[in-house]
Amino acid sequence: MDILFNREGTPLMMQSTEVFGESTGRPGNYEARKRDILAPFESQHTSYLQWHGHQILEWGPDNDFPRNSAKVVSETSVLNTGLRFLRNLTLGQGLFACRVEGYDDKGNEQLKPVDDPELAALLGSRMIRRYTENASRDYFKFGCSPVELVPDISGKRIIGLNAVNALYARFTVPDAVGRSRCIVSGCWPSLPGSVESDRPRVLDALMDYDPQLEYDARFLGGRLKAPLIYALRDSWSNHDVYSEPVWLPAYILGWIDIAQQVPKFLRKAYENQISWKWHVQIPYSFWDRRFPLQDYQQKGMDSRKADIQKYMDSVEKNLCGVENAEKPLMTMYAVNEANGKVEEEWKIQALDNKYKGGENLVTSAAANSEILFTLGVNPNVFGAGMPGGTYAGNQGGSNIREAFLVNIANAWVDRQNLLDPIYLLLHSWGYGDDIQLRYRNTILTTLDTGAGTKKTLS
Repeated sequence: MDILFNREGTPLMMQSTEVFGESTGRPGNYEARKRDILAPFESQHTSYLQWHGHQILEWGPDNDFPRNSAKVVSETSVLNTGLRFLRNLTLGQGLFACRVEGYDDKGNEQLKPVDDPELAALLGSRMIRRYTENASRDYFKFGCSPVELVPDISGKRIIGLNAVNALYARFTVPDAVGRSRCIVSGCWPSLPGSVESDRPRVLDALMDYDPQLEYDARFLGGRLKAPLIYALRDSWSNHDVYSEPVWLPAYILGWIDIAQQVPKFLRKAYENQISWKWHVQIPYSFWDRRFPLQDYQQKGMDSRKADIQKYMDSVEKNLCGVENAEKPLMTMYAVNEANGKVEEEWKIQALDNKYKGGENLVTSAAANSEILFTLGVNPNVFGAGMPGGTYAGNQGGSNIREAFLVNIANAWVDRQNLLDPIYLLLHSWGYGDDIQLRYRNTILTTLDTGAGTKKTLS
């Protein structure tokens, strides 16, 4: 019998070629578990690594948050697609240099293009496109993206922006004014230099408060010969160094686990649906009493899973086979003296029809919607609104267009964060603050406007 366990070693779903089972109700210590999940995280800045005089902040459990997060994203289709959608939506169709000459009666900017071939070539270059693509990838996946500012040989201006892969970057403890260093190594989560071929780099990071001020101070002091790090962070999590990604709540609450597990379970369900004879429903409280968690604190959860597996194999053996025909299966239940309700009662139902798993598809669709809600993406943009129930919604073209426009409006802060290093590059080239950068967007329109799309700037 194949059993799908949760992280505490409690069975969620069980199946073999003849039996389908699931746990029902909720665990006896449900409230305590809920408090553990919903309780605010302890400060992530309590663990440090010492390396060559640098006090390095660990990034998440085992100093491996980026790699673990990348694995979660790659294994969850809707999360991967949603994050890629946010990346592509934020980048739009490229950058546009202009000057703001005023505003109309509705508050819309009146823009005038900047006639500068060198600037246009820079904004349309592969270097800028590569920077924005890679930086926004780590920004949305991990909540933080270190960007390397590459100076020319004279140290007079910045000539390149390089988004350092966040998998290989860790930051030191900031000093009194918020300055820190970025340690780039291919050995993380282990210490740099753990592999002989590793060549770690130590780069100064500009302070968050006013990176341009520090850049100017370094320029005047002749200290721009080495690359610098400009750290892009989503500040919503209140963590100053390693910000949390926007999708993390969906992971904590278990929606990502559901989105991952239901498809795997359904695949086996459809393979075995013809031969299933029994549907067994077992209360969560039964597992808490029959296999108490406290009995496995020393043995570990793997031992609890093995004992449950052995127990359920014996139940399946008693249900199936020619020699067990007409043989009764005896179970027990308890009655709550406080309210008179029956508890821990097993329900065993003979299946006359093929199990179609429809309720699991609804659960999977709800998980997908919850993940997209966490990302701030309206599921209707993907045509993912559910046809009925809690997540029902109009999937018409107007609804999709409006959801898309709302997403563009909400992308403003993320777009400005990505533009900040480019503005600093332009500052080093001598461009003034009057030069503004805007994103091109293709907006879907209705057929009655006489056009399928129109270009806008934002």
